Amino acid sequence: MTKIEPLGAEREPLGAVRERVLAALRQEIIAGRLRPGDRLVERELAERFGVSRVPVREAIRALVAEGFVHFETPRRTVVRRLTPTDVAELFELREALEVYAAGLAAARATPRDLAELADLLDRAATATRADDAEAITDINTRFHDRILAMAGNSLLISVMEPVDGRLRWLTRQNEEWPQLLTEHHELYESIASGDPERARAHALAHVQANYRSTVRHLFGETETPRA
Repeated sequence: MTKIEPLGAEREPLGAVRERVLAALRQEIIAGRLRPGDRLVERELAERFGVSRVPVREAIRALVAEGFVHFETPRRTVVRRLTPTDVAELFELREALEVYAAGLAAARATPRDLAELADLLDRAATATRADDAEAITDINTRFHDRILAMAGNSLLISVMEPVDGRLRWLTRQNEEWPQLLTEHHELYESIASGDPERARAHALAHVQANYRSTVRHLFGETETPRA
């Protein structure tokens, strides 16, 4: 487990401390610094972050609710190992929502929207050349978040929010970065064309390719069986 600087939150409200601990732990899981099977011990984490055990306990409970960790026993909490069913279900949701969002984005994108997407692609290209996995994951997440925002449907965003962290976690499992960048360029071009059908087709192909890459990385399989 990577050591980080204490939060120095002695005078912060309890809720704020909890959110900082939660964000730090979530990011460590997404980035792979906390790996599946690693144990989260309240006392050790409280010492590490320089806070009491109460916000740590609450942050762990939030991570359980978000699907990042689980209780092996009442006194032992570990980072979850994603199962084939977990992966399949998350990608099914992503396929349903992101394909729809891409079509809406193609119909509603403004020149400013497209310029922001292009800028993110430039940043992604720089991170890909540097093989900076954490930066790539962050930028790619922002790319998809921007497409959701361009769709102009607040319900889409609210549906995605509860699983956003786990989707970022899955994105981090796909390390075929140059291919991912190519797919994002193709998705951008399809949205910029203003053709919703073309955008939906590229979004579907992208999600399905990402699913196959993730399955290969996690399970060494070309298809994920549904249990």
